[in-house]
Amino acid sequence: MGILDMLTSVLASKGASELETAVIPVVLNEVLGDGNQGGLSAIVAKLEQAGLGGQVKSWIGTGQNLPISAQQLQEVLGSDVVKQLATRFGIPVDQLSTVLAQVLPTAVDQASPKGTLPHTA
Repeated sequence: MGILDMLTSVLASKGASELETAVIPVVLNEVLGDGNQGGLSAIVAKLEQAGLGGQVKSWIGTGQNLPISAQQLQEVLGSDVVKQLATRFGIPVDQLSTVLAQVLPTAVDQASPKGTLPHTA
């Protein structure tokens, strides 16, 4: 199962299914994949630079994942980026930020099963 498939499943199980299921993988790919944010490693670096290293380490490590708030994530990604994505996909900004904050810890955790991010992330 690919990371986007896994994240779509996580979103559905966490009650984020109000978002159209076809849109979720596209939005996540924009943020985590080949989008303007530079991929998972770049987002992890931004989070660490923003003082959220504790959360990031918990996601990469093998223990329990610490949460991140929608506001923290929006600050790291940039309000403009989140607004552009929300507008592009017709999703309310608050809802998009909330969903991304719910799935990002799982995405990083799944991308680092042995406690390290792959070099291509």
